[in-house]
Amino acid sequence: MHFYSTNNPSTRVSFKEAVFNSMPQDKGLYMPVTIPRLDDKFINNLREYSLPEIAFHVSKNLLGDDIPDSDLKAIIDDAINFLAPVVRLEDNVFVLELFHGPSLAFKDFGARFMSRVMAYFLEKGEKQLDVLVATSGDTGGAVALGFLGVPNTRVTILYPKGKVSEIQELQLTTNGQNIRAVEIDGTFDDCQALVKQAFTDKELNDKFRLTSANSINIARLIPQTFYYFGAYAQLLKQGINKVVFSVPSGNFGNIGAGLLAWKMGLPVKHFIAATNVNDTVPEFFRTGVYQPKPSVATLSNAMDVGDPSNWVRIADLFRNDMSALKNLITGYSYDDEETMAAIKFIFDNYNYVACPHTAIAWQALRDWQQDNFKQNVAGVFLSTAHPCKFPDVYPESISCKIDVPEQVKALTKKNKHLVALGKDFDGFKEYLLKNN
Repeated sequence: MHFYSTNNPSTRVSFKEAVFNSMPQDKGLYMPVTIPRLDDKFINNLREYSLPEIAFHVSKNLLGDDIPDSDLKAIIDDAINFLAPVVRLEDNVFVLELFHGPSLAFKDFGARFMSRVMAYFLEKGEKQLDVLVATSGDTGGAVALGFLGVPNTRVTILYPKGKVSEIQELQLTTNGQNIRAVEIDGTFDDCQALVKQAFTDKELNDKFRLTSANSINIARLIPQTFYYFGAYAQLLKQGINKVVFSVPSGNFGNIGAGLLAWKMGLPVKHFIAATNVNDTVPEFFRTGVYQPKPSVATLSNAMDVGDPSNWVRIADLFRNDMSALKNLITGYSYDDEETMAAIKFIFDNYNYVACPHTAIAWQALRDWQQDNFKQNVAGVFLSTAHPCKFPDVYPESISCKIDVPEQVKALTKKNKHLVALGKDFDGFKEYLLKNN
């Protein structure tokens, strides 16, 4: 399979090159030249396959012969070794739990697959791989655990000062070994801008072998399609074949993966892009004007993105056809007060504790279903993180019901190690050069 840049459709690179280069020098994002449509027999019989079997079939069709079958199966079996269950809350309302991986967030799917693909492609004697990643909360923890101890790699995680939860910060800063944490005095957008600028800086690229672990990397996007197919497989077992997905959306990689699955033949009726007040995309749907803006800190911090990188991939999938986009995607946005109200409603009515991002996805699904009540389809909202990662969000009546996993309890006993920097690129570049 070959990949092209969204800024230059004539580009052709291999999967290996797309993974390691992460972002083309023209500042576009890599996309597959052809998106294969899976055969109807496979789609209609998804209920018969396990999640790893689904993952192999989907990735094999996307990657072709870039990775031999036996090696690809080994990568998937090692990376996707946890569940992603669909839980019924009421008629036509389901939650897809994506927090059962080691970092307790949906980012585990992408980070673990990508780290193993990179380790597979790295050859003995090659230059050390320097992985740069910006995080608004959950990406960094997943990447840290995905790459921890991987030979010949070093990971540098940039996160915004004071804008991640205490548990998220511990996941970023307590690993040691080949993982470095850099606290940036700014927003996630500032962190993301620093990473992107590093990829186009000649001196840094001459000195280091740079790649990204953010969702701009195509190896992060591909494995996120797996759980959409997996969710549909679980619904088929319950006799359900009509579904709409409500997706908590920040950098728009998650819903971008869902749309890629749809392009491959997954029969999704509609997608809901659920955001907090960082509503660049919902505002675009309302006005027809795409206008990035500075991000605002909210309770749903992993979605605090004012300039979502992956939107260019979504626009590219639809060839910038606004009408086609609006036919398949509806955008909703909510403030912190509405988020807290959703958390309380979910707890009071379902006895279920939802993280802030999950609560926003539920609220968007509820609003969409009320507006489209005549469409008898199952609504699945994605739960992207374990609620224990946001202890300060909940009132005591809810927080006391959260089952805190053992790995989180162990984190609180570790010391944090981090470097504090401003948001200027010169300072970040100097740090990288001095700490080779």
